[in-house]
Amino acid sequence: MSQPRIAVLGAGSWGTTYAAVIADAGFPVTLWARRSEVAAEINASHTNERYLGDRVLPEGLSATDDDIDAITDAEVIVLAVPAQTLRENLSRWKPHLAPGVRLVSLMKGIEVETGKRMSEVIAEVAEVDPKQIAVVSGPNLAREIADRQPTATVVASSDIATAEAVAEICANAYFRPYTNTDVVGVEIGGAIKNIIALSVGIADGQRLGDNSKASIITRGLAETSRLAAAMGAEAHTLSGLAGLGDLVATCASPLSRNRTFGRHLGEGMSLEDVIEHTSQTAEGVKSAPAVLALGRRYDVDLPITEAVCAVLSDRLRVDELAALLLSRKRKHEGPPV
Repeated sequence: MSQPRIAVLGAGSWGTTYAAVIADAGFPVTLWARRSEVAAEINASHTNERYLGDRVLPEGLSATDDDIDAITDAEVIVLAVPAQTLRENLSRWKPHLAPGVRLVSLMKGIEVETGKRMSEVIAEVAEVDPKQIAVVSGPNLAREIADRQPTATVVASSDIATAEAVAEICANAYFRPYTNTDVVGVEIGGAIKNIIALSVGIADGQRLGDNSKASIITRGLAETSRLAAAMGAEAHTLSGLAGLGDLVATCASPLSRNRTFGRHLGEGMSLEDVIEHTSQTAEGVKSAPAVLALGRRYDVDLPITEAVCAVLSDRLRVDELAALLLSRKRKHEGPPV
């Protein structure tokens, strides 16, 4: 059987790393880089220094700055662009998609203008059957995976055959994918954990201790689970890799872009200064208002998300965040009694 033609669109840290994962699984892959100098560097020296330093990329990974060439006749296309640019990019790529192509989302966000999950945007813009779409999520800190440190992830699709096919092309000695059909739960877990990580980062920047941060993480998981359940997700998804696993990794690691962004805010930097200081997307900043709007649509209380939105819009000082969360009315933790 011939190997599928695979393209990864987006040469940031996670897109490049996931392309390397596929190559290490034994499948040749083409990585599209928006900047020609990045594609040239990858092909010449097998590095992407801006995002992954001097880590050496596998031989089976090649790069191009021609997006249409990358996707033409591709049987699997992995989307690793910033969430808020997906609609525009995919509109350009749609006429060139092969019939029956499988589209894989690495993006963890909610579209601000519509409140749609990434798989919903893909299905709408590409006009493909949701069974052709898969979502990859979990504790996926790119630099650790680029170092080939062992990790597990979730590949979710409404069609188990699609999930299994995508899992096959990324399963290697250090990257273990588990399949799931709960696309809603996997995507909501991936989107909200970025916002919780912003809050944990703010607490860290305020020099609050581990008790405070653990409280935010725990209540953040409860917040995520409430919204996911209201949207039809399965409870066990949020206690697994795409829920708790991703949340812990993102909130605890200094490699997390969202946690780092929040820490700078907690230390007193303005939103504009942090944006200028950091060179990578902190998706939680852009998705937070959309997640809050989802909470209101489904009548779900999202206190951490609400507080983060207030900080980002200058309606709440960072030093007021923890006190606000702890001043809420006391409740029973667990099922109603």
